[in-house]
Amino acid sequence: MQRNKGNKSKNILIARFSALGDIAMTIPTVYNACRANPDRHFYFLTRHHPASLFINAPENLTVVGVDLENYKGIAGIYRLASSLKVRYGIDYFIDLHDVLRTKLLRTFFTLKGIAWRKINKGRKEKARLTRRKNKHLLPLPTTISRYDDTFRRAGITLADTFSSIFSNMPGGKGAPAAFSSVAPPKKAGEHWLAIAPFAKHRGKVYPLELLDKVVEHFNSKPGERIFVFGFGKNEEEAIDSMCRRYPSVVNMAKARLGLPGELALLSHCDAMLSMDSFNMHLASLVGLRAVSVWGATHPYTGFLGRGQKEEDTVQLDMTCRPCSVFGDKPCIRGDYHCLWGITPRVIIQKIED
Repeated sequence: MQRNKGNKSKNILIARFSALGDIAMTIPTVYNACRANPDRHFYFLTRHHPASLFINAPENLTVVGVDLENYKGIAGIYRLASSLKVRYGIDYFIDLHDVLRTKLLRTFFTLKGIAWRKINKGRKEKARLTRRKNKHLLPLPTTISRYDDTFRRAGITLADTFSSIFSNMPGGKGAPAAFSSVAPPKKAGEHWLAIAPFAKHRGKVYPLELLDKVVEHFNSKPGERIFVFGFGKNEEEAIDSMCRRYPSVVNMAKARLGLPGELALLSHCDAMLSMDSFNMHLASLVGLRAVSVWGATHPYTGFLGRGQKEEDTVQLDMTCRPCSVFGDKPCIRGDYHCLWGITPRVIIQKIED
């Protein structure tokens, strides 16, 4: 049950539960929808942790964080759909995830007379792009454009005003008090570089032995401060090793600032080095330019960050690339040359450019 034009719905539910990077990419689209439709109220349904990404949200946006453990199975999702309809008066549903949970939500909303639209994720096109033989190596629509398209097909107009979640703050940057526990306010002449060297899957992680050369180079430059991001004990220990060798490095895995504090810090940085990962999308939320390293994955799959430049990507031309949409497949060569073959000098030059 889908409605195209003349959408008069007043209470619109949007759903995206994971992953963090994908949720971060929804924010500009959602904020633009809110600002173009001040007479409507939007509700964004997600898990509790990513709800903290929605900083300086428009007044007509409510972020609904839920614990999905409380809504297990078909009966649980039905209970969730019923409670959302009653509590918020939902009369339209936008599914930006298109997984089993949101498919069930669509089914139950249909039974309740609520119209919906879902994202076209382009699964078949991505499979052709990443298959081992006869790849269709052509750029696909970006995930961001797919989000935008879902709203437009729902008959909901979008503004084009988003530049940063801190655009309404002095200087367009987050408050220094949010990260004062790890760094004093930035001084004139200082250069702040954010580095996010980790990702969920090995096929997206630049080898730390090579990254060390990048850190060594920037550590030697006067006025440089390097913030290295990570999460969990193993990543914290790896960054600690860098801190012992390079005094300009700050271990952000130890800082535990939370997403709002990390975003505030990033808004004061001059550049970021990231993998094809969540952190690249955090940079996009604060208007920070990022040099991104791509191994098993490829920008053609549509996951380059909003506002990021293809000229700032670092990747090797290899017949086996991309072999995966998410970087989770084992390397068919066995050596991950797509990452080991990228020299530190190439990355350094990209950042300095």
